[in-house]
Amino acid sequence: MAAPWNASSTSSPGKRARRNRRRAAPSCRIISATNSSWGNRSDIVPRGRVYPGPRDRRSSARTCRRRRTRRYLRSSIRIRFARTRTAWGRHSHRLRPSVSPHEFFNRDSQRDRGAFGSKDDRARQSLTVVVNFPAAPAHPSQIDRCQAVLSRRSPPPKKAPSVKIPRRTLLKGSLAAAVGYLTGAAAPIASSRATPLVGFTPVPRTASDGRTLLVADEYEVQSFLPWGQPLESDGPDFRWPPTGEAQARQVGIGHDGMTFFPLSSDGRHGLLALNHEFGINPHVIGSRGPSNLDQVRTSQHAHGVSVLEIRETNGAWDLVPDSPYARRIHLNTEVDVSGPAAGHALLANRAANPVMGTLNNCANGQTPWGTYLTCEENFNLYFGSRDRFDPSERQQRYNLHPKGSHYGWHAFDPRFDLGHADYANESNRFGWVVEIDPKAPDAKPVKRTALGRFKHEGATVVEGRDSRAVVYLGDDQRFEFVYKFVSRIGWREAIAAGQSPLDDGTLYAARFDEDGTGIWLPLSMDDPALAEQFEDTADLLVHARLAATTVGATPMDRPEWVAVGPTGDVYCTLTNNTRRKEANAANPMAPNPNGSILRWRDEDDHVGTRFSWDHFLIADDLYQKEDSLGSPDGLWADPEGRLFICTDGDQFEDKPNQLLVADTQTGRLSRLLVGVNGCEITGLAATPDQRTLFVNVQHPGNGDPKVTSFPADDDGKTIPRDCTLAIRRKDGGIVGS
Repeated sequence: MAAPWNASSTSSPGKRARRNRRRAAPSCRIISATNSSWGNRSDIVPRGRVYPGPRDRRSSARTCRRRRTRRYLRSSIRIRFARTRTAWGRHSHRLRPSVSPHEFFNRDSQRDRGAFGSKDDRARQSLTVVVNFPAAPAHPSQIDRCQAVLSRRSPPPKKAPSVKIPRRTLLKGSLAAAVGYLTGAAAPIASSRATPLVGFTPVPRTASDGRTLLVADEYEVQSFLPWGQPLESDGPDFRWPPTGEAQARQVGIGHDGMTFFPLSSDGRHGLLALNHEFGINPHVIGSRGPSNLDQVRTSQHAHGVSVLEIRETNGAWDLVPDSPYARRIHLNTEVDVSGPAAGHALLANRAANPVMGTLNNCANGQTPWGTYLTCEENFNLYFGSRDRFDPSERQQRYNLHPKGSHYGWHAFDPRFDLGHADYANESNRFGWVVEIDPKAPDAKPVKRTALGRFKHEGATVVEGRDSRAVVYLGDDQRFEFVYKFVSRIGWREAIAAGQSPLDDGTLYAARFDEDGTGIWLPLSMDDPALAEQFEDTADLLVHARLAATTVGATPMDRPEWVAVGPTGDVYCTLTNNTRRKEANAANPMAPNPNGSILRWRDEDDHVGTRFSWDHFLIADDLYQKEDSLGSPDGLWADPEGRLFICTDGDQFEDKPNQLLVADTQTGRLSRLLVGVNGCEITGLAATPDQRTLFVNVQHPGNGDPKVTSFPADDDGKTIPRDCTLAIRRKDGGIVGS
């Protein structure tokens, strides 16, 4: 049996990965300025420009100062030093034993992981040039806006009709959050009379050794539903590496987004719809690439979705075997397509093959009518070509190219060969939101094309005015967009008419203006610019990224999960972006290795086209604090106002990924759980009474048994397996309290 990683290596994957990283230039913030002699000389130092620090870490501060002074400064200007963290940027594009699944998995949106250097590197001093220019009479200049964001203070309100400046001052201390409604006026930051929602003892920042799972003292945690568990009592037991036939009857790998659908009034029995995002070849098939079709099928069947019946008995959750609801949905499951792109030539192949499967299922959503939404994210990584293939400009925008496959499926399955003429449009069949009815095991999954095609992270559904279905969406790649879909009619009316609320409506892309307001820009053929660019609505939706660019949406720092709180506030994680060179109001860090959480309030009960926004949390502000975090990813708001935050990326002080709870009433941020080395903490689902919270541990140890054998005891040999955790308070209280 081949080892999943290089068994002859004496160093751990984490050490090798750190050894192979290249140190990038330290970042530099523009903070403030005085300049009496230059006037508004933006040609000398462009407005809002952030200049990198020196590349040579051995350069002295004095040398740095001389370089900067000679190059940029010819007048009196304040210069000061500021401690900044260094962005670690480069990961190999091809698989090697030391590469983690996320590094290997996505060179585009997930290459930002590993953004923190060592403690010494983070403490390295770097020059900060302090610059300021006079503001325009009516509107803040670019440099004023950049200053206001980077110094975490709002600019003074400007006299402009019908424009209100929301307060973006962030809480000092544990949580960078502007607590209160986004009314457009300066709201109180936090109420001293607010009743705390979070009262558990947080896991200390430095407590984890990365070998064991840690949870707060008031809590207990149980692991279940590991990768490879059979769905039937007579199903094949897990043996590594599994065959394609066995994997099709087992729980998949890459546990991610999920939703619990109760089958009993007490919430102790229900269905768990569980996404399986990915599993890299060394972890799944034991080699870097497939050598036959069965290995391709094993990998394909490990992806997709599992619908599982689970029950709590004597305080422990477990799978109900032989459930009539249980099923696996994977790459070779036949699916339907609905909405404007259904039956369109852009989704048709010369081979006339049916639309099959779903992959890279990341986050999720739950509809008011009781169905499950699963989201196809990095679909481009499964396509490649052995022959010469020149991608079109549109294909390049979706990162499709002949050497882009990280799985090698195209060598044995022509569906994923970009150069195969019979399957020329196969890639257009992925990148959608897929709807699944968990209580109808014979119903086909349906790809809802009205929600657009891109790297869908999640699909958060909320009922808006007139019962219209509103779906908030993030495109998880650097410099991509935030979207929302609004159904044309109320969802009850649509269901009564035998229609899907998700087939008829308007897709919007968000523009975040620098005064703290924003506009939802419709992606519609009624726009002359879009009508000129696209043949029809289907063409527009298949290439939604291009449409959003055309209308002027704001490129963001990897928008991922979206959560809607009980007050109507909408939260969105911006995980990171080490390639950003210029900061703006919505993306205030350049580069942004650690991420942030954005918050907005839509007008007109989620269906309007205008909104107000602010920064709920900026991870850089938590550096060296007890409640520090990096690369926020998973997000869920409970009915009382607690915000659960999962991380997916290197944390400060090289600690594992974690789950934190933010009290949006008091501004307190508390660490509830810390994972094992190499894992991602993701997927948030609760029972109706909120006494059990389900969370997933994805790719523990990056698949390397020398790092961990989680959830089994460490022995250096047992393959680690993705699994689900059930988290509960020992006193039976609400999780998060």
